[in-house]
Amino acid sequence: MDRSMLGAILGSLFGMSALGGLALTGAAPNPAPGKPEGNWRLLDPVAYENIAIFPVVSSSTQDTSPFLTLDEGLSSGEVIVSEQGAAGLARTRDGRPVAVPQYNNGASVNQLVLINRSKRPLLLLAGELVSGGKQDRIIGKDRIVPVGSEPLPLDVFCVEHGRWTGASSQFGEAKLIVHPSVREQAAVAQNQNEVWNAVRSGTLAAPKAVPAGAGGRPAAPPPPPPSALSAEIIGDTIATSAPTQSYAKIYEHSRAGASVDEFVEEIRRRFDRATLGLKGERVVGVVVAYGGDVAWSDIFASGELFEHYWSKLLRSYAVEALARPSYRETAAITDAREFLRNLNGREVVESEPGVYRWREITEGRLSLIELDSIAPRAMTLHRLLLHRTS
Repeated sequence: MDRSMLGAILGSLFGMSALGGLALTGAAPNPAPGKPEGNWRLLDPVAYENIAIFPVVSSSTQDTSPFLTLDEGLSSGEVIVSEQGAAGLARTRDGRPVAVPQYNNGASVNQLVLINRSKRPLLLLAGELVSGGKQDRIIGKDRIVPVGSEPLPLDVFCVEHGRWTGASSQFGEAKLIVHPSVREQAAVAQNQNEVWNAVRSGTLAAPKAVPAGAGGRPAAPPPPPPSALSAEIIGDTIATSAPTQSYAKIYEHSRAGASVDEFVEEIRRRFDRATLGLKGERVVGVVVAYGGDVAWSDIFASGELFEHYWSKLLRSYAVEALARPSYRETAAITDAREFLRNLNGREVVESEPGVYRWREITEGRLSLIELDSIAPRAMTLHRLLLHRTS
């Protein structure tokens, strides 16, 4: 039996709510630990400065066309995101008015209201940014919103600390996903204060461990090369260009943003060249290393879905690279392959019967998050594996 269908059955047995309550928690063995989880092949790294990106390719991918992405839904007006307590009219891209019902009594920092009016289930990824309302927010957790669902209370985190006002209660697409240090605090730690800390500091990754010297005493290591996107630069940007600590203004429209643009274009050029001419395979994801440390991976069910997210994911990886110390080592491909294996550790599962299953497995400092669709067909839509910074 497919594990997604098994999750649906277990969810029903445990009386899951339509909003996705907790199904299973505790230690649970994962089949074949140490073995690759998908039908994937890892290419040689695309390296630049202190980042190395290993393309993940597959000869067999799923049909993900039945699913709608957040950017597509907000752009077309088929998806409406608003502050709680808001009522009024929104308009679709072609100008048609759409009523937005009032939901709850007042706006909340960590909860918005989402309406999916499309004819396709909506895919949401943790860390995707929506812009507007009283302050910009990011999605708190991967999930699927089914067709015809009631207005959904949506868990979010604020990434604009100094604003709580706005001309409209509605949100639009930002076409951004926050960089890994911020995304980790939303998707794994689920801590608003740490989300703010990561926005302000650039990265929460600790410096490398000090190697042992003669007699077991710590050696005096050379200081790490300064990062191109330092806390001082971010602080100056906040003071001059982004007084509300808006993520988009800090990392897109500023001195920091200019550095990111140049970095992204060089990586994109090298990545396109490295993946040109694949025969019978598609790029479905990446494994990302900073210096010699493999830190992150995003893998999708299809090449089409990867391509949809690739531009904003690449920008997020670049921000993280610029914020981390500029170690020039390139990670070994054997270490990157570890990010394609199954984990074996504490497992937490949440599900909405007949719609999706979300699970997190923790093994040491590694966290694996998988989002499985149940309908219209069973598949793992998104797989995130990260080496936690905290």
